[in-house]
Amino acid sequence: MKDNSSATALRDTVLSPTRVGLAWGFLGVVAFSFTLPLTRIAVDGLSPLFIGAGRGAVAGLIAVVALLVTRQALPRGTQWARAAVVAGGVVVGFPFLTSYALASTPASHGAVVLGVLPAATAMMAVLRGHERPPKAFWITASLGAIAAVSFASLQGLGGLHLADLLLLGAVVAAAIGYAEGGLLARELGAWQTVSWALVMAAPVMSVITGIEVAQHPPSATPVQWASFAYLAVISQNLGFLAWYRGLAIGPMAQVSQIQLTQPVMTLLWAALLLAEPLNWPTVLGALAVITCAALSVRTRLNPRPGAVGSSGPNRPWSMPVRARSARTPELPPAPSEVRPGVVRTGRRRPCRG
Repeated sequence: MKDNSSATALRDTVLSPTRVGLAWGFLGVVAFSFTLPLTRIAVDGLSPLFIGAGRGAVAGLIAVVALLVTRQALPRGTQWARAAVVAGGVVVGFPFLTSYALASTPASHGAVVLGVLPAATAMMAVLRGHERPPKAFWITASLGAIAAVSFASLQGLGGLHLADLLLLGAVVAAAIGYAEGGLLARELGAWQTVSWALVMAAPVMSVITGIEVAQHPPSATPVQWASFAYLAVISQNLGFLAWYRGLAIGPMAQVSQIQLTQPVMTLLWAALLLAEPLNWPTVLGALAVITCAALSVRTRLNPRPGAVGSSGPNRPWSMPVRARSARTPELPPAPSEVRPGVVRTGRRRPCRG
């Protein structure tokens, strides 16, 4: 009996909803951490316009096939508009803005965006998901964002340039898309949400890609084409499957803070793939970011009573359950207990008439 209890407790710990949500979120962040370095490689041989539109067109084709093969139901009502918001943020806005920004700045510079993005996503989660983190959450999240921006700034960033404005715009676009996509994934499913967003943007992205190819035929090395393929298949499709699943399981504001580790991994890949410098200030900053991220994800949420999607500390993603009445209704008597001339009203009395 004791062994069974221990096994049950261990299983509940390993498969707790919060841990599952964080695990899926981390898998998505690992996939996204390669985006900036590989975009930097791709823009050396392909135009930013082709990369931004082409990755959406290819991912959209994959999404169409997946939806048709699995015979997914169409979104209904306002779900179409919400999927359009997701598409505008993570299919159109973020890819285009980062592609143009990385055409003139190194990937380590672009890692600045990843230091601000978790805080922006958490803010959007508060506005859209009605989540109310405690003060400790905001303190650790703010410290993590400050640490991420600080160690990225030590890589030799100068004043505010056009690339910085593009990256800040990408932050806003991605935060909106992440938050809305995380909520919509609770209704449509993780990969379904990504797929419908890609399908909605695919016609426009395909037209832009076709025009760009006709005017400027792409000419790239195999490594640059491989980088583009990763951006289209992983960064624009499969990575979002894991990320939105993590956000849907939630708590969204906690899962979003895993992004604080993304600049660390991005700078590591930039050093390995692009030979960009990795010095001691960067290592120390990385440790600070990871520490703040760990503290953030361990902070328990305190959702507003009655808010949509809040039901308790152990099931933060579920809908509130209507409380049952404390009084149990009296069941009618069984047919065998009913006798002629007797009415069941708590005491027996003969029928009149």
